[in-house]
Amino acid sequence: MAESTNSVDALARLAAVIESRLPARGGDPEKSYVARLLHKGPDAFLKKVGEEATEVVMAAKDADHGGERSKIVGEVADLWFHTMIALAHYGLKPADVVAELERREGTSGIEEKALRKALARESGAQ
Repeated sequence: MAESTNSVDALARLAAVIESRLPARGGDPEKSYVARLLHKGPDAFLKKVGEEATEVVMAAKDADHGGERSKIVGEVADLWFHTMIALAHYGLKPADVVAELERREGTSGIEEKALRKALARESGAQ
């Protein structure tokens, strides 16, 4: 459990740095990559999330064909980083994602997906 706690702490520290770059907190787009992305708005950082997700897929496919598996780690780190910028923009934290994962713990993915579909049908019917 100590490793998990340290991982969550590392994400919380990174989130704090990202939050400090928010325009509302005086993040300077001339001095910070994060502030620059945030200053450009959602289209800029969401585009980066999409690009990084694609790069994760490409690294994984390369690994299936003899490529370096370590590239997957680097690309996932980039994806997480840019996703954390999106979370900060929307006032969310990594702890919110961890809480959702904990809520889902012990639930079959098939059951969870079926529940989401049922809830969507129910809310659409009203």
